[in-house]
Amino acid sequence: MTFISAPEQVDPILGESIVVPTGFIKGRAIELHVLDFGLFQVHANGRIIGICGFLIVTDAGERILVDTGFPAKYADDTDAASAEDKLGAFGKVLNMSHDTMPKAQLALTGIEIGDIDLLLITHTHIDHVGGLADFPNAPILISKAERDLPKPLYWGGAQPMDWPDRDYLLVDQDFDLGPNIKVLLVPGHAPGQLALLINLKESGPMLLVSDAISRPAEIEEKFEGSWDEVKAIASGARLMQIAKDVGAQIIYGHCPEQWTTLRKTPECFT
Repeated sequence: MTFISAPEQVDPILGESIVVPTGFIKGRAIELHVLDFGLFQVHANGRIIGICGFLIVTDAGERILVDTGFPAKYADDTDAASAEDKLGAFGKVLNMSHDTMPKAQLALTGIEIGDIDLLLITHTHIDHVGGLADFPNAPILISKAERDLPKPLYWGGAQPMDWPDRDYLLVDQDFDLGPNIKVLLVPGHAPGQLALLINLKESGPMLLVSDAISRPAEIEEKFEGSWDEVKAIASGARLMQIAKDVGAQIIYGHCPEQWTTLRKTPECFT
């Protein structure tokens, strides 16, 4: 399924001419919740990173979940799940339980799995796509480049997940998902990496770059190890320019220093 586009308009945040879809989300975003999906340590450098997702609530009562963390099997038995996926070659799960799964994180705000109106997947690596099939009532918004893959990327050579039978809203360009929610196509880290720009009333513009920029140092490191380093560099530069142009606060994909101080649900940005 793809969006049906309306005539070009001027984007209210960036001031650019854009093609605006008919719009799946009707209300304005009024709350942005950071969800804590656990902690992971990367073996190569010992870096401890937070696994995050987001909940966006609009003034029309719509709820958008952004990413889902690791698969639920990691909460059931972390060691067994890591062994099955051979994740030990990359790193170690430090903290993952049923309390850090989407159901429990959403419950902190009084929201249930069935209340989610839209599931937005920024890309299909294991720490973002684990609960892809766990929201049967919600259509899935994802880049066309990722959905065109035979299976979600998951991690390394392991691809145990299949695409669930859902309505898919496919992204192949930037567009306005709602009145103050912009989806940005920023490939590089993954073939169809997405980012979000949300213009909140009190907090102002918030740029959720996901793993397009996992942490600031990645820019100096030239995004080494990305799916396409050249595209990752270009997307990273573009996102930093957008943040500068609109004065946005950036929430990085996996920044250890930011994660420890970041406001998390049930507190939220408004």
